[in-house]
Amino acid sequence: MTDTRFLEDFYRLRDGQLVVTPEQGSDFAKTLAGDFNPIHDADNRRFCVPGDLLFALVLDTYGASANMHFRFTGMVGGNVPLVFPDSPGDAFAITDEGGKSVIEVERSGPVIDEPNAIESLIRSYVGFSGQNFPHVLVPLMEEHGVMVNPKRPLVMYERMGFRLPEPLAASAGVPEPRLKDAVMTVNGKRGEIRLDYELVIDQSVVADGSKHLVLSGLRAFDAADVERLVADYESWKAAYFNQPAGTRAHA
Repeated sequence: MTDTRFLEDFYRLRDGQLVVTPEQGSDFAKTLAGDFNPIHDADNRRFCVPGDLLFALVLDTYGASANMHFRFTGMVGGNVPLVFPDSPGDAFAITDEGGKSVIEVERSGPVIDEPNAIESLIRSYVGFSGQNFPHVLVPLMEEHGVMVNPKRPLVMYERMGFRLPEPLAASAGVPEPRLKDAVMTVNGKRGEIRLDYELVIDQSVVADGSKHLVLSGLRAFDAADVERLVADYESWKAAYFNQPAGTRAHA
């Protein structure tokens, strides 16, 4: 591990395997990623561990290579033991205890393992998720005349990756994520969105990458339904941050 201790609240070790409880996964999504997707609510019967948390734990364990690509191959439920391989090569998978892959990783180039630099990269990268809905996704859905099911909005990561042209200095601070392009394609009830972005410090680009999202159960765009969904989303966010101190994790 690179000893990025700010992640300690969001997982635990059990018999040498890493486990994320629904409460830990939910707090990570909301506190660090600004992601209030209901599928990350601790009491959701379909709860799954946020892809951003799996990404963060990979970087925390193995450091950040100059080029990294992640493909999500399975949803991870709460309290599922995860196996992180010892001394993996340039291509490896994180699996559940039954050996089923949940995330596949490809990497190349020099490795950054300085804890402060890793923390800055994680905070910037996952913080970008908080911009997805409604700021990016709603205009794209309106443009294509489709929307997610407002009762069960399902938006999931499919792939993500980044490139670090130069080693990220630990003292540089947390880069600011900046959206470069957003493209949506629709195939029936399934939609795919590619988000291209840059990570910027003092107007200098220190990294670039992309995130690929999958939207399921699409239906015809309805402005009133979308407006209600956005209002619900904002109310979920307000309710979370208005909880009494000590009842949720803090980053």
